[in-house]
Amino acid sequence: MPIMPTRPERLHHDLGAVLALARLLERLDPGASERAAAQYRQVASTLGALLDAAEPGPALEALLDAHPAAAELYENLHYAQAGLCRHALGASLGSEIAAVDLIRRARTRR
Repeated sequence: MPIMPTRPERLHHDLGAVLALARLLERLDPGASERAAAQYRQVASTLGALLDAAEPGPALEALLDAHPAAAELYENLHYAQAGLCRHALGASLGSEIAAVDLIRRARTRR
């Protein structure tokens, strides 16, 4: 009986489809209409599956650097493992400090 890997192997594929969907996602406005929102969800879902299967590396990093919506989707897919891995530490820390301050002020107003 062959030994099965404990986790699926990453797909080695051309990033052309990822690039095309990343560009399309940047152009779609999810608030334009119900039909546009459905299209946005479909593109985001398909792109998410491709990003999840893509092998990390310089080519993927360059693609994500050039396409913020795809980068945000990638980060959301990997949040459990890496947190806000694509955001600058200063911005992440600033957000956390602002949130703690807001919670503190809300508690003192009661």
